[in-house]
Amino acid sequence: MNTARPLAVVTGASSGIGFELAREFALHGHDLLVNAEDAALDAAAERLAVHTEQVRAVRADLATFDGAETLVQEVRAGKRRIGAVVLNAGIGRGGAFLDTDLADLARVIDVNIVSTVHLARRLLEDMRDQGEGRLLITSSVAAGMPGPFHAVYNASKAFLHSLGLALRTELEGTGVTVTVLLPGPTDTHFFVRAGLLNTRIGRSRKDDPGVVARQAYEALMAGRAQVVAGSLRTRGQELAAHALPVRAKAALHRRMAEPGRSSSHL
Repeated sequence: MNTARPLAVVTGASSGIGFELAREFALHGHDLLVNAEDAALDAAAERLAVHTEQVRAVRADLATFDGAETLVQEVRAGKRRIGAVVLNAGIGRGGAFLDTDLADLARVIDVNIVSTVHLARRLLEDMRDQGEGRLLITSSVAAGMPGPFHAVYNASKAFLHSLGLALRTELEGTGVTVTVLLPGPTDTHFFVRAGLLNTRIGRSRKDDPGVVARQAYEALMAGRAQVVAGSLRTRGQELAAHALPVRAKAALHRRMAEPGRSSSHL
């Protein structure tokens, strides 16, 4: 094992933005420890292995305390200096709040919020003690607006945005930086898994996850606080959304996420 190479830890790495982020690190000289809960992780690890010297795949359900702690112990077991941690795992659950099972809503919170806090608390401590490291937290442009028909997801992403910027300030002077990634709608399995295909946002044009990952990697390595990643269209829409009052943002999101809405582009 070449322990001189930096290690990048990436969650939610079996597909989509997480896989593309892992590939960016591999292409830039990092060994990888990748995580997801699904069986596709093994195939993803094989594809990533052609770009780097070492890839370790850790299947663990981050919705549980034990799953998150398993990942922490796997990271520490290698006794490697951590170059970067990417807390990217996230899920959504579309539909009206009162029509959605409480267990499904709780799982969104457990994956998006609880596991991120758990892993950040453990692994940031290790990076602080080694005097260097980079943390990327995947939030969303959805963090900036109330989310009718996707309320818990949007709220979870607002939490992550605030958390990341707060941790960045706390860690000033330690050698550890924190960057928040804010992607827009991206061409991944997210919209199928979240039950959003019968919505305008589910049927709208999506950004390329490879483009999102490349912009995120560049922002992370530059030490930026946050990055709205994706197409010019996404970045323009994010800028325009800042000018809207909260009520207008909520109404816009309702049109995007309410089941059965027109499939026309936004």
